[in-house]
Amino acid sequence: MNRRRVILYVILCLIGVICGYVIYLNHTQKPQTDASVVGVDTLVIANAVVTEDTVMPTTTTLPSEPVVEKKRIDLPKAEPGLVRIEDYGDSTGINRGVASFYQQLTHSQNLNRPIRIAVFGDSFIEADILTGDFREMLQKQFGGCGVGFVSITSSTNSYRPTVNHRFNGWQSYAYTDRKKANQNKQKMGLSGYYFETDGFASVQLRGVSKYASKLDTCERVTFYLRNEKPVEMSVKVNGGEATDITLSPSATLQAQSIENKIAAIDFEVQASDSTTTFYGIAMDGKDGVTVDNYSMRGSSGLFLCTVPMSFLEEFNNIRPYDLIILQYGLNVLSNTTTNYTGYERKMIEAIERLKKAFPQSGILLMSIGDRAYKDQNTQEMQTASENINALLNAQRNMARKTGVAFWNVFEVMGGEGGIIRMAHRTPALANKDYTHINFRGGKFIATKLYDAIIDGLKRHNSQQQTQ
Repeated sequence: MNRRRVILYVILCLIGVICGYVIYLNHTQKPQTDASVVGVDTLVIANAVVTEDTVMPTTTTLPSEPVVEKKRIDLPKAEPGLVRIEDYGDSTGINRGVASFYQQLTHSQNLNRPIRIAVFGDSFIEADILTGDFREMLQKQFGGCGVGFVSITSSTNSYRPTVNHRFNGWQSYAYTDRKKANQNKQKMGLSGYYFETDGFASVQLRGVSKYASKLDTCERVTFYLRNEKPVEMSVKVNGGEATDITLSPSATLQAQSIENKIAAIDFEVQASDSTTTFYGIAMDGKDGVTVDNYSMRGSSGLFLCTVPMSFLEEFNNIRPYDLIILQYGLNVLSNTTTNYTGYERKMIEAIERLKKAFPQSGILLMSIGDRAYKDQNTQEMQTASENINALLNAQRNMARKTGVAFWNVFEVMGGEGGIIRMAHRTPALANKDYTHINFRGGKFIATKLYDAIIDGLKRHNSQQQTQ
């Protein structure tokens, strides 16, 4: 009996040893592998276009066809604090944002002409606030010189730091002077002004260097007028001898240019009458970038609906723009209404007229910035945020419906309460009327606008490279 138990015990031990050995073999032996699937994970990852939006698959399969590497669209990321331009344009040419402008900037060195930008606005940009710094940044990057278009007379010439401007003997007419006697809206210019003289009149422009670079000299000076009869003038360049000229009659707008290295220009009108209409003088470079400031205190922008289409088209023939920027809203915003549908409808009409008259130009609509008022109950400054947002949304709708670009200045200024914070900074960036920025605030916003345009240019070029 004991012997049988011993034999059974030995047999069970042998069975255990055999089973253990089999299990060991199963765990240590390498499986047979099809050579065609070796390295599939590495192959797929190496050829994948990995972006922030890429979701890696949970399983890996062998593609039925060879993997072809896709062209990567590497769009630049937004820098901290960057407010990007919202472009509602397309490639049809009917809806025009800023793509055509980016295209011109990309090829600026081969154009053999200046890239022109017109900035229309109200007192927010008067005296070249914002546009003076914006111009300097673009000219430093892309070349160019000169202050651009200057009206014959100006109410801000005494404190405009980007040009020394003097004038005498002119009668000025502005769109905002609706009750002024003898005003003829059919003569209204692109700036919202026109000028006449019954006899002797003069205008002098001097380049400056203290506020911004590239403004001390220019390469071309152009005088814009319409004259039904001959006009006798004298011109003096850089303080030299005066040259007498007679301008022949013209049924359309004409431009008389002088080219030289010009630091100072003097025009004297010696014989003229009300049949001659004067508009302004431009100091430009022969290439690079030119920025024209068309500011009008008290304007809502609706005057653009009244400038004769014939004038707009004639102006485009002799001074075409690559980009038109519209900055309005201060004279529209009210803390008692949130309904801006009427204004939206009229500004859409104005934008469509600009698109028709300047068919090659991109258009960028800047929104209302922040604005504050004193609460009569608390005597504290309050931002009319509900009213601002209503107007801002109306302006964004204008851009969407007309297919142009939009830039949110309210966001750039820091949103609600931004104007208050800007006014109380040291040094201040805005005035204590809590409506207008000062020159420092203008430089701040100009920098943001320049950054937004350079960002858009990089994105545009990245997309073009993939097509």
